[in-house]
Amino acid sequence: MLGLLAKKVGMTQVFDDAGNLIPVTVLRVDPNTVIARKDKEKDGYTAVVLGVDDKKKKRVTKPYAGQFPENVAPKKHIKEFRDFDKEVAPGDSLGAELFEGCRYVDVTGISKGKGFQGVVKRWGFGGGRRSHGSKFHREPGSTGQSTYPGRTFKNMKLPGRMGRERVTVLSLRVIKVDTDKQVLMIRGAVPGVNKGLVIVRAGVKK
Repeated sequence: MLGLLAKKVGMTQVFDDAGNLIPVTVLRVDPNTVIARKDKEKDGYTAVVLGVDDKKKKRVTKPYAGQFPENVAPKKHIKEFRDFDKEVAPGDSLGAELFEGCRYVDVTGISKGKGFQGVVKRWGFGGGRRSHGSKFHREPGSTGQSTYPGRTFKNMKLPGRMGRERVTVLSLRVIKVDTDKQVLMIRGAVPGVNKGLVIVRAGVKK
């Protein structure tokens, strides 16, 4: 399965071949350096380890630097992709051209954090009547029992921290692959904040 590390840049709009205006999310693909390869004989499975963004030498410890080949500078972000479809070697650099001919991709990222939220926003509760004197508008309501066992069960939908979770969005359509600017233009909701790191894989369902 093909995959790369990219950064969410923002949104824009482009015209397709039929002249329709399409909103797209722009993902910038910085050079993905191949750090290591894993094979079935030695590791029990096949995979490729990719890294992006060079790390400052003074911030690199010896144990961390030991996983990189001599010709590869230590990277900030490292990700392992199993069953990689392309034949690569340590030290190779991969870019947006990897997804040429790919129509759909799956994107994984960390969603935007929304802080502490109530049940209406967090879980979509309907709430109570909004008329004057109701006294029940956006509260969660009763959560326990008056008799046995007389407690609140686990996994109840209650107020709490919302967002900043690992999210995968499947089957986003690739509108354009710009190899000159090393960007992917994708139609659909890409999780995360602008300049956030995302994992782009070839679509598994389409």
